[in-house]
Amino acid sequence: MSNKVEARSMEISMEEEGSIKKRKKVQNFPKKMKKIIKILWNFGKEDPRRVIHALKVGIALTLVSLLYLMEPFFKGVGKNALWAVMTVVVVLEFSAGATLRKGLNRGLGTLIAGSLAFFIEWVAIHSGKILGGIFIGTSVFIIGSTITYMRFIPYIKKNYDYGMLVFLLTFNLITVSSYRVDTVIKIAHARLYTICIGIGICLFMSLLVFPIWSGDDLHKSTFTKLQGLSRCIEACVIEYFEDKEGDKETSDSESDDEDLIYKGYKTVLDSKSADEALAMYASWEIRHTRLCHKFPSQQYIKVGSVLRKFSYTVVALHGCLQTEIQTPRSIRILFKDPCVRLAREICKVLSELSESIENRRHCSPEILSDSLEAALKDLNTTITSQPKLFLGSNLHGDLTNKHLNGHVSYYNDTTTNDIVSYNNDNNNPNGCVLGQTVELNDTVSPLPLNSVVSLSSLRSVKKSAAIGEKRRLRKQLSKIAVMKSLEFSEALPFAAFASLLVEMVARLDTVIDEVEELGTIACFKEYDNTVDVRVEKPVDLVIGD
Repeated sequence: MSNKVEARSMEISMEEEGSIKKRKKVQNFPKKMKKIIKILWNFGKEDPRRVIHALKVGIALTLVSLLYLMEPFFKGVGKNALWAVMTVVVVLEFSAGATLRKGLNRGLGTLIAGSLAFFIEWVAIHSGKILGGIFIGTSVFIIGSTITYMRFIPYIKKNYDYGMLVFLLTFNLITVSSYRVDTVIKIAHARLYTICIGIGICLFMSLLVFPIWSGDDLHKSTFTKLQGLSRCIEACVIEYFEDKEGDKETSDSESDDEDLIYKGYKTVLDSKSADEALAMYASWEIRHTRLCHKFPSQQYIKVGSVLRKFSYTVVALHGCLQTEIQTPRSIRILFKDPCVRLAREICKVLSELSESIENRRHCSPEILSDSLEAALKDLNTTITSQPKLFLGSNLHGDLTNKHLNGHVSYYNDTTTNDIVSYNNDNNNPNGCVLGQTVELNDTVSPLPLNSVVSLSSLRSVKKSAAIGEKRRLRKQLSKIAVMKSLEFSEALPFAAFASLLVEMVARLDTVIDEVEELGTIACFKEYDNTVDVRVEKPVDLVIGD
């Protein structure tokens, strides 16, 4: 009896839990709906053209549905009106170029396939029943194999693959059906008319009602990438020379700068497929400019390719901020002014190129000004004025020795006159660490075998140590090898940073040449000295000490 009571109570508790969960779901439903509406609102706010395109598709479907809903249109078209609806759903794309590409592919594919099928049917009718069937089968094999093979050609696959697919489908349906059904040609004609009606509605909505041009999107993408690279370089230089120890409270701003740098060059590196798609759609678009010049889509692709190569140096520059070995701030501060000046000039050039593309005008003849060359010379002079940092010195060797004595455990053998011996498991052919002794005055000299700690004794000591101690010692010894073999290792990270800035200047020539070529092909207006060009970012790089 007690078991039944307990089972009944458990069922009641489970029912109560289920009802509580249902009430919570009902109570949370308005919050979820608000969240979904907010996401949709922000998505449309980010690009209002998405809302416009959605409305255009709805209007086009409504118009084409009238062929089936209204009695006069239905009598003329009949059940084939559904093909017009299918055409609108398939053909109407976001941009005018994409719609033109799909619409013309579908229309021409259907028209050519219908014409060829009509010719094959005429030949089959006049050849008799048996020969006609053989002729139709042979034609289907030859045409199907040829069209399928042609779809592998890169140019055809890129521009006409959809048209080939529509041609193959329409041709086989009409040709095979005509052998048994006599009225198939009439049905094909009716479907062709409805498909043309659907394509016409799509082209009307895409070209005349708030048109969205892929060429404009590609144009905007190009100068936006230049602006992003300019901001990336600015943020990298600011972060490299700022005092991180004194700005502990600005961790949020540092993370924002990190996101700015990452998004800037990531947009450029990931833009290849998007640029190629926009260029392909732009090549289908009719000329909508005042002078009706041909849109230089391939030149925009070249500019994007050059910008991706330039962005590799920006990625490497960002990597200099995250290396394990960093140049001390006391050394970096010596080169801050020339590096900031050079970075400022590079950003000015990128901003000028962005402004010229955005305003469709040629670049300033003085885009590579004397100030850029002066900044390079200033950096070179500053580096050559500090030879000890890059060529090594006894003073720097003492500094390295201090690092060794402060961070590394060593074995002191009283029989070797204060000589320290370092152990390393790896066989070093040069004898830099293994089997080599180092005096405390930082001089290195090989000793007799009887005065050096043997490898077996070192291994016995290591066996008696803890596992964590072994890993720590091995890691420290690897850093010792770097610091002892390269006395100027502290200056190496800055040398890489400075060399990347110089590499950017060298790659600017290629970027400028491609942008100028773009202006020539696209017939950009000439540069006007009387008009002040406003460069929003960056004007100056202000870095606190």
